[in-house]
Amino acid sequence: MVEVGLTTYNGYMKKILILPALLILLIATPVLADYADGYAALQKGDYATALKEWKQLAEQGDPLAQDSLGNMFNSGSGVARDYKVAATWYKKAAEQGNSNAQFNLGNLYYFGEGVARDYKTAVEWYNQSAEQGHYIAQYNLGNMYGKGQGVAQNHRAAFMWYKKSAEQGHIKAQFNVGNMYNSGKGVARDYKAAVVWYKKAAEQGDPIAQNSLGIMYGKGRGVAQNHNAAVVWFRKAAEQNNTHAQRNLGMYYYIGAGVARDNTRAHMWWNIAARQGDDGAVKNRTSVEKEMTSIQTEKAQQLARECIAKNYKDC
Repeated sequence: MVEVGLTTYNGYMKKILILPALLILLIATPVLADYADGYAALQKGDYATALKEWKQLAEQGDPLAQDSLGNMFNSGSGVARDYKVAATWYKKAAEQGNSNAQFNLGNLYYFGEGVARDYKTAVEWYNQSAEQGHYIAQYNLGNMYGKGQGVAQNHRAAFMWYKKSAEQGHIKAQFNVGNMYNSGKGVARDYKAAVVWYKKAAEQGDPIAQNSLGIMYGKGRGVAQNHNAAVVWFRKAAEQNNTHAQRNLGMYYYIGAGVARDNTRAHMWWNIAARQGDDGAVKNRTSVEKEMTSIQTEKAQQLARECIAKNYKDC
């Protein structure tokens, strides 16, 4: 699913979610009021009070408190980190249908924390959570179907779960949906749809999606070819230190597409990417040096140092 300048997100995200106190307080029941006291204490850094309030509720069978206790032991907040204890509380809440606990328990099985690593069981818990709309569980399921972890590899199923997550705003899922439309894996190839999803992730600031969107504009895939727009997106990604975008931006300076032709700027961007191990940038930098004077090369190297010092902004 990867082509030159494109990268596929396959990483997993671990995120502990606690229901906001404001939402809890809108529901006036004694149990939720007690839970809110624990949450308020946690927000103040009073872990002892949070632990006391939530443990009492958890032992009475409250799934929200059970999940929150699991979070405390999972993260080591106010208690010694203990994944086994976290797994115990997550499971109690998960078996009562708490989607956050189901997701968190799936994470423990995926990473083998507090329980033996078991991808199949991770899929089962992610699936229960995902079916309730948990967008990170949906994204993780997409990854597992795409890689065939704990389940038979199924790109159509991966696409389905990525899309559900993407529709809720998950940036990496949006990028993956775009990539699958771009490659035709798991869904019919559709460059226009790929652009739509790349753009959603790119506008949220994702540098890999920004680079991919630049490629689509540069090649005229799913959108009218527009080198100026390509440069805009490459630059946004390059300023976030995306080496593929830095290499691509260097090429645009070299050929004079969307910007004035400038070997010095091309060398600068290729030098920046090359310093981070981009083999293509190394080759391009070596090649362009044959067309440059020693003074121009020295100037390009100075620009690269200045750009890095400015954290890649306004280069």
